[in-house]
Formats: sequence, C-alpha cells, structure tokens
Amino acid sequence: MTTKTSELLAVAAPGTTAVVRGVADDQLDRPTPCPDYTVRHLLNHLFDVVVNFQAMARREEVDWSGKTDHLVDGWRDRFATEAARLTEAWSDPAALEGVSPGMGLPQETVGLMGLIDLTVHGWDLARAVGQEYAVDPSVVAAGHEFMDRMGDMGQRMGAFGVPVPTDAAPGTLAALLGRTGRDPAWTR
Repeated sequence: MTTKTSELLAVAAPGTTAVVRGVADDQLDRPTPCPDYTVRHLLNHLFDVVVNFQAMARREEVDWSGKTDHLVDGWRDRFATEAARLTEAWSDPAALEGVSPGMGLPQETVGLMGLIDLTVHGWDLARAVGQEYAVDPSVVAAGHEFMDRMGDMGQRMGAFGVPVPTDAAPGTLAALLGRTGRDPAWTR
C-alpha cells in the first residue's frame, strides 16, 4: 500500500541518500548553508529525521534533544536503510489519520514535515560538499504547499530561518529554499 506522503518520500529519499553516500570523510567538518551545522552535524540531524519521523508515523513521541553521533562504521548504508524505512512507515494509510500526540498537528502535516526536512537538508548537504542535487517537481510543489500552510508557524518555532528574497520563479526549488531561510546561491 502507498499514500501520497510515502509516494513523495519514495521520490525524494533516493536523491538525499545518494548525496549522503557521496560524502567523503574529509568533508565532515565543512560548513553548510545551515549556519549552526557542519556537514557532520547535518548528517547526524538527517539520521534523526529519518528515524524520528518513522516513529511519528506510528504516533510515538520522539526526543529531538539527543546528540548521538550516527557516523560510525557503515553509516552510509545505514542511512539508506533508514530512509527506506521512513518511506515504508508513511505508506500505511493509518499513519496519516488523526493528530500527532507529540506535536498536536494533523498526521498528514507531520509526514510532510519529514519530506521537507529530508529534501531541504538534502540540498544543504549537497551544496556543502559540492554535489549535484535534483528535486522532482512533485516534491517541490508539495514543499510549497506545506510552506503555504505551515511556513509562518515553522519560522516562529525556529524550524525555518527568515525567508531569503530570491529572483527565482515561484514554484521552483530555489524559491522553496528561500522560503525556508536559505540562500539558493550559497557557496562554501
């Protein structure tokens, strides 16, 4: 079975997974477009995203405060496994029903939060390590729909930075990045 959320995750996860697989050990201390994160910190956050959003699909509360270093033997393969499990967790239609106990938001919104995290941080990581990163138009469109509904609240809660004005056409990845507080022209 699939859901719209799992279908979008199935399209988005391979791109982020490919970037993760391509990160070299000597790139872990590089800065990223997220000013508080080095590549190492961002990778650890992405691990938390793929694991914690699986739990949220099951309506389990999660603790984002843990600072586990996931970058131990086999971390690239483990990330790929966890990203696939994330997609699988959101493929159950029951995952989209009701309200998240930990966040008080509709489960469908929580699933899209995971998609946005995976996608935008995939771009952050790719930009930091000099990799190409393409995002399917369906994922970009879902990201804009999410930002239309939740962008202001996300910014107030610190999930997104202050929007960065861009010359990008509306509906593009660059425009979405700007809406989440990223400069699409960021370079290391």
